[in-house]
Amino acid sequence: MFGYVTGLPAFLSYFGTGVALIIIFSLIYKLVTPHKELALMQVGNSAAATAYLGALLGFSLPLASAAANSVSLADFVIWAAIGGVIQLAAFGLASLAQKELSARIAAGEVGAGLWAGGVAVITGLLNAACMTY
Repeated sequence: MFGYVTGLPAFLSYFGTGVALIIIFSLIYKLVTPHKELALMQVGNSAAATAYLGALLGFSLPLASAAANSVSLADFVIWAAIGGVIQLAAFGLASLAQKELSARIAAGEVGAGLWAGGVAVITGLLNAACMTY
């Protein structure tokens, strides 16, 4: 019976580390972006919610791939950091492609939020696929 839970310590360490990494990424993302995601979401800004959730999903996809393919917890954290940097760069590139992206998200333009969130998810999918080795 206890043979079924032999992997539980590894699961808990990867899961706990993954949750911590998502929290760290979300804090860094909020510091890097000019608009204030949580404040905007609290007043019902759908554009901010879409962009923010897209970024979190875009980070979580490669995080899941890194967890599945890493050889150690340290390897997992390194690849998660790489995924986070790529996700932040994706927001920067999305901002270059769409003038005033952050201001438009803050103004509640859903199209701007969809653009930012979509770029984040697309980047996350590609990033995750590239992390299979």
